[in-house]
Amino acid sequence: MALFSLPAIFSRPFFEDKARAFWRLQSAGWSGYLILRSVSSLSNGQDISGVVPVIVESIVGYCITLLLATLYHYYRRRRRLTSAILSIITLAVATVLYSVLDAFSFSFIKLADPGLNLSLVLGTIFLNFTVLAGWSALYFGINFYLIVEQQMDQMAALENTASSAQLAMLRYQLNPHFLFNTLNSISTLVLLKQTERANAMLSRLSSFLRYTLANEPTAHVTIQQEVETLKLYLEIEKMRFEDRLRPSFDVDPRVSQARLPSLLLQPLVENAIKYAVTPKEDGAEINVVARLSGDRVQIGVSDTGPGLHEMKARASASTGVGLANIKERLAQAYGPDHRFETRSIPGGGYGIEIEIPFQLEEPKREAA
Repeated sequence: MALFSLPAIFSRPFFEDKARAFWRLQSAGWSGYLILRSVSSLSNGQDISGVVPVIVESIVGYCITLLLATLYHYYRRRRRLTSAILSIITLAVATVLYSVLDAFSFSFIKLADPGLNLSLVLGTIFLNFTVLAGWSALYFGINFYLIVEQQMDQMAALENTASSAQLAMLRYQLNPHFLFNTLNSISTLVLLKQTERANAMLSRLSSFLRYTLANEPTAHVTIQQEVETLKLYLEIEKMRFEDRLRPSFDVDPRVSQARLPSLLLQPLVENAIKYAVTPKEDGAEINVVARLSGDRVQIGVSDTGPGLHEMKARASASTGVGLANIKERLAQAYGPDHRFETRSIPGGGYGIEIEIPFQLEEPKREAA
């Protein structure tokens, strides 16, 4: 009934308890109807006794709409067409009942010879139908609104669950990809009977896995933590390549606490090792740079290897997990609010640059 304060009424906290919201709306609506009709009667020159039939009419309407709410709720369990037909029939019967009771109470209070008068019933039926139809429309409108809101919440929860599952899948792709290469190196050392180096590599591998698996697959870590993870990974690779692998880090202290998806940079460094360090007899340098540019973080991974042409020539031997994985994870984490670019470095080498928002807090994901 009440059509006022719509912004306050149509808010999630108001409808958090649906039963309480119904009683508040019911009481506010019929109270407003009573006040409006009473003021109208008094302004038309009637004395205070003319308000009594309005009070009775409001009480009867209040009770009838309680019955309507119960029946409408019951009809919602049936098929849509059946529910609509039953609701229309119920509204018509309720209108007749309301008019009969209204006419009888009016004749009992105002007329010298009280009784049920057909002309009084017909005189009130239009107003009563308008009131009950308006109440019914508001009832169904609010319930439809709540159903739509519930479905939107469910869709958001499903999308969040799907997004988290995809992020976890992408994150877990890295472990088998990395483990295959590392375990293959350990196996080679064992075959060559270099047990001390194999044991050292296994020890560093366990430290790396313990460090990385401590985080949730969808977690965001600080750049400082990501760099520490990279250093653990490079310690393992240094066992394979020794002086041929020459890493360097240049991280702006202002971005050390900025957050990014965990293990985002490890595949980029692994890619540089595969295409820059491995094919060159004297190895290559791998540079990791992180800079603050306004409210953006720019991260670069570059090498001094053969460059893009050599990478294309060896592309058929690649699993394709690394760069594609990074692009997917960036899209999942930031949507269009990121940049991923690759470039050839003049004089030889290959570089990848990532630009992401500067964030110091872990992004909050709604629970499903």
